Amino acid sequence: MKILNRLLAQNRSWAQQQANRDPNYFLNLMAAKPPQALWIGCSDSRVPAEVLTNAHPGELFVHRNIANMVLEEDESLMSMLQYALGHLQIDTLILCGHYDCDGIQAALALQQVNAPLFSDPLTHYLQKLYDSLNDWMAVFQPEMKIATTGKEKLTEYHLMAQAVNLINAWPVKSAIKAGRDIAIYGCVHELHSGYLKRLV
Repeated sequence: MKILNRLLAQNRSWAQQQANRDPNYFLNLMAAKPPQALWIGCSDSRVPAEVLTNAHPGELFVHRNIANMVLEEDESLMSMLQYALGHLQIDTLILCGHYDCDGIQAALALQQVNAPLFSDPLTHYLQKLYDSLNDWMAVFQPEMKIATTGKEKLTEYHLMAQAVNLINAWPVKSAIKAGRDIAIYGCVHELHSGYLKRLV
């Protein structure tokens, strides 16, 4: 309750500050144009899309999940993609991962403890994440001994693999087949600097 009360108080303070700066702020927000881009990122609380990009409310349509995974079986992601491309007519898709990703670490740890396969939704999800990384473990094995370098390369590969999944997702394919020019980008956020680095 203490946390909720603090957040509600901060919300009141924020709303009042916005109204003091611009009395029409919330009216303008209600009349805002459709978002300019769709952002698919990690749920990690350290990487909120609007903060990283200094975007205004209404500029980004955002979906976040553990380790910015793109899975066709993820109905929430697929319906959001369909809505963004079809209803909002968004043509720019940005996939964003970040170094020091807890989701990737959790997937690696899952294998170390030999957790039962598909025993619950989280384990199933982390297994999918691990499977997407597994083939590249051997490639990066020499560098995995250097913890930072190996983890960064694994994060970058993961982002590129998810970008391929995004390109092949049926809502994206349908939009392209219909003649839409869809731009897809992949970035990694550096927690230590705050910068975004484009990979794709």
